[in-house]
Amino acid sequence: MSSRKTRSFFLWPLVASACFLLSVAFFPNNPYKVTPQKDLDQREDPKQKLTSHNSTKVKMGCDFSKGKWVPDSGGPAYTNATCRTLMESKDCLKYGKDTDYLNWRWKPNGCELPRFEARMFLDIVRGKRMAFAGDSVARNQLESLLCLLSEVETPLDVDKDAEDKFRTWYFKSYDFTVMKLWTRFLVEETERMINGSASGVFDLHLDRINTKWTEKLPLINYLVISDSHWFFRKNYLYEGGKLIGCTFCSEANLTDLGINYAVQRAFRTALKYLSKCEKCEGLLTFLRTFTPAHFENGTWNSGGDCKRIRPANEGDVSFSGTDWELRNAQVEEVKKLQVEKPKGAKHFMLLDVTRAMTMRPDAHPGSHWNNKWMGGYNDCLHWCLPGPIDMWNELLFALLKEDTP
Repeated sequence: MSSRKTRSFFLWPLVASACFLLSVAFFPNNPYKVTPQKDLDQREDPKQKLTSHNSTKVKMGCDFSKGKWVPDSGGPAYTNATCRTLMESKDCLKYGKDTDYLNWRWKPNGCELPRFEARMFLDIVRGKRMAFAGDSVARNQLESLLCLLSEVETPLDVDKDAEDKFRTWYFKSYDFTVMKLWTRFLVEETERMINGSASGVFDLHLDRINTKWTEKLPLINYLVISDSHWFFRKNYLYEGGKLIGCTFCSEANLTDLGINYAVQRAFRTALKYLSKCEKCEGLLTFLRTFTPAHFENGTWNSGGDCKRIRPANEGDVSFSGTDWELRNAQVEEVKKLQVEKPKGAKHFMLLDVTRAMTMRPDAHPGSHWNNKWMGGYNDCLHWCLPGPIDMWNELLFALLKEDTP
């Protein structure tokens, strides 16, 4: 899939994004539900605290980013009938998607990725706060985590702003808070207006952090940071207050610096800010790497679709080009901080999921979502719930266990 085809998908006006963030629904009699991984009636008391984190061993030094998808008959950890926070726009089973895409599991080379254990996860993060900073795909991962944890407890939806850009959930039995921090670019942005209307074109100050999401950081113990899809458009780039170039542009007096430059500079600014944040004591940051869209036969608004029904083989996909360059840029910035370890630096880890998700063109909603506001358009960018996106939080779980004494 050409990554350039994704850029049109994000030319929607802001109101289109709201279509993905619909009200909470619960479907106890859903005809499309599938069998959960374990019978809910056999759960233990949700208030019971684990005494050890060693029941599932994680092989130290395992590279979870490389592997393949293998058949798995275990079933998902939750269903669209058991997760009360599941968003309509990701409930692919309700809208008729075949369940075959659920019968696969990520198998890293030479080791195993532990299955998600909701009670153990909640025990690790008891009394803590976790935030997901990024765009609607970041929200997608947050939604996955809420559903995975719903097998133990359904969180309280305690706070949100008028535009649903910043939202908070609370797991009362574990005093655990999860927050959504919306940011398109991580850095300071201003949308250009044309005749009083939003243009979808932004001025980006690549060396200035967007303080709307960072002001929440003193409250946070764990941060999952991601972004990139909003960069697939015409944007004007600034550094030191001066216009230095643009992306996806053709102006004679400006240089198209390329999306890779813009993304890498934005993540560099964000990560450096986090490493020097004096009010962020003890913050553990996970950077979740870029995940591609899988539009074929067109773009989102020209008939593009994603009708594949099984994972791609490793030999059938390309681990090069724009998608891979963006992933490499993100990884490079994290590794710089890990090596330099400047005074006061915080702890940084990678959720490197690019390779795994490049091989899952079958796991997007496609036409299987409530697209009555965007009639006829397919979603080949976000990920179905349940689905392989849950692997991102299995990886998060594994890394948290490694970091927990």
